[in-house]
Amino acid sequence: MTSGTNAVPLSDTNLLTGAPGGLLDTPLPKQIYSIIRERIIAGTYPPGSRLRERELAEEFRVSRVPLREALPQLESDGFIQILPRRGAVVTQLSLVDINELFDLRLALEPYASRCAAENVAAGASTAALDATMRRTEELMGTDEPLLIPAINAQFHMDIVKLSQNRLLESVMTSLMGRVHWLFRLTWHHNPVASCTAHRELCEAIRSGNGRLAEATAFAHIEHGREPTMNSLRHIQPDV
Repeated sequence: MTSGTNAVPLSDTNLLTGAPGGLLDTPLPKQIYSIIRERIIAGTYPPGSRLRERELAEEFRVSRVPLREALPQLESDGFIQILPRRGAVVTQLSLVDINELFDLRLALEPYASRCAAENVAAGASTAALDATMRRTEELMGTDEPLLIPAINAQFHMDIVKLSQNRLLESVMTSLMGRVHWLFRLTWHHNPVASCTAHRELCEAIRSGNGRLAEATAFAHIEHGREPTMNSLRHIQPDV
């Protein structure tokens, strides 16, 4: 198989949307990007592991051309590093990286929440956000805990989409992969409290009060910083 729009012959599932990983109308490099990204988030390719082009090309039954087109985007989005003489290596998130991720989220997501609430006040629908919130609540206490990180990431992305700011959505689409990855590493840390915080944020946005939504989002993200850092301190490098 060569590059083009042929489907990757794998049955991987997109962890964020539930859609099949290999879609016939999706360019092959993007399919490869999506599958590798999903496997990194899921831990199939752990931090520090090498992604060998020859082995991946054989597994996906493709030439190395589309694979080499996918790798730079994975590097740009923070999932891998392409190193001299080592090739592609899965990124090892450090505590500094995670702290910076929280800082960036604090700069962007409260603004997105304020815009979302203001749009609701002007008549925008919260249907997508409400559906994700219901799904979050359904997952509490079920035997599907590993779906929680994906639905949490979807919740935050729904808010960004409701902000109706295309540039913000573009930036957050790239960033949200790392957020989802972080959620996957820490999903076991009090998911009920996270669900409660999401419900409060959802209600603030529904109220149409932009400043309330902004403050609620800021508090939600900042309250998650210390527990996240503490839960990862024993397994993540400091720098």
